[in-house]
Amino acid sequence: MTTERPDRLVERLSTIAQTTDDPAICAGHGEDWTRRFAGPVRAVVRPRTTEEVSGVLTACAAERVPVIPQGGNTGLVGGSVPGPHDAPTVVLSTVALTGMGEVDTAGRSVTVAAGTTLAELHRHAEAAGFVYGVDLAARDTATVGGTVATNAGGIRVCAYGMTRAQVMGLECVLADGTVSSRLVGLPKDNTGYDIGALMTGSEGTLGVITAVRVRLHPPPPDTMVMIAGVESLAAGLALVGSAVPAGAVLLGAEVVDAESLDLVCEYAGLAHPLQRRWPYAVLVEASELDPPDGIDAVAGADAADRRRLWRYREAASEAASAQGVVHKIDISAPLHRLDRLADGIRDLAPADAHVSIFGHLADGNLHVEIAGLPPDDEQHDRAVLDLVTALGGAVSAEHGVGRAKAAWLGLSRSPADVAVMTRIKTALDPGWILNPGAVLRRG
Repeated sequence: MTTERPDRLVERLSTIAQTTDDPAICAGHGEDWTRRFAGPVRAVVRPRTTEEVSGVLTACAAERVPVIPQGGNTGLVGGSVPGPHDAPTVVLSTVALTGMGEVDTAGRSVTVAAGTTLAELHRHAEAAGFVYGVDLAARDTATVGGTVATNAGGIRVCAYGMTRAQVMGLECVLADGTVSSRLVGLPKDNTGYDIGALMTGSEGTLGVITAVRVRLHPPPPDTMVMIAGVESLAAGLALVGSAVPAGAVLLGAEVVDAESLDLVCEYAGLAHPLQRRWPYAVLVEASELDPPDGIDAVAGADAADRRRLWRYREAASEAASAQGVVHKIDISAPLHRLDRLADGIRDLAPADAHVSIFGHLADGNLHVEIAGLPPDDEQHDRAVLDLVTALGGAVSAEHGVGRAKAAWLGLSRSPADVAVMTRIKTALDPGWILNPGAVLRRG
């Protein structure tokens, strides 16, 4: 790519949508939240409408300039920033694509612009007497479009499912500027291919999501939260099973290991919640709790206590990141193999590395944080993912593939699967300009 082409393009983009090539702003949009992944950004464009997104993509396609769709940039796998060796890239930020429609109380759904944050959607739904089923610690920054593009999970999957289960329709713009829109939100619609399902989890490689029709849910009954110490992940799962009575609504079952809990207490200035240091602490939120006698646990039923106890889990990622540049590995495995996985990950780590593990216990989804490794040490990441594969797990549970795991997609998907994905990508984006290098490797 020549320097003249992006300069000319920036001038054209400025006539379509808000555009800047300020080096400081471009650098900020070129690095992800982990600080492990960064690449060159030529311009940042902030369209306010679907029509502006279409214009931006049409212009970039004509010049064959790559475009990285970016929401709140809270991803952890390098999926919303260019790679370090990529050509100068246009970042299409969706933060100006905001707004929400009126809640359809009969249909229990609402249309939301892609740049709206999860927290804003939660407040909008709750004001109408409903809840949205996806929640995560980055709710104040993570965008609805970004969570759909990555099929995000979060802390309520055991109650409501992944983001894919919340999507009733969406609007997106393809690489050539074509707009595909289906936002009617029909509970039953069997007319052809489900484009929304295809875009969900595609990580911005097939199109730019501009609006989503999401499913809402009746609010759960009042809940209680408990944190309890356990000796193993298997014991934690058993405790969840025994402490939540039949018929009760389970909203969350999370876990932090001893190292994570130590980091959280130091980082957030919290007192240790339990009587002693256990290998794991399990957090359970449910409409009813009847824990067995004799366990080391603390519980709370009012809103303030619930928020306080959730802080021990939700601060885990930030607390780990306070150590410096950390390898963050999102994985899943069969529930009965979680202890083997966690123990094996610790065994793989060098003696001078610091491993902490937390995650969504009920879903078999662990988040591994490894401090003390060189940021570019992919060999250790690969060793962890090989272990995951050997235990029948997935190399990505909820964060997506991004650039971090694109080379290892074949550990979880067959050659036939990857070939089908590649054909879909090429059909919808012949020039491979949308988020090149994420999910799939060309050639």
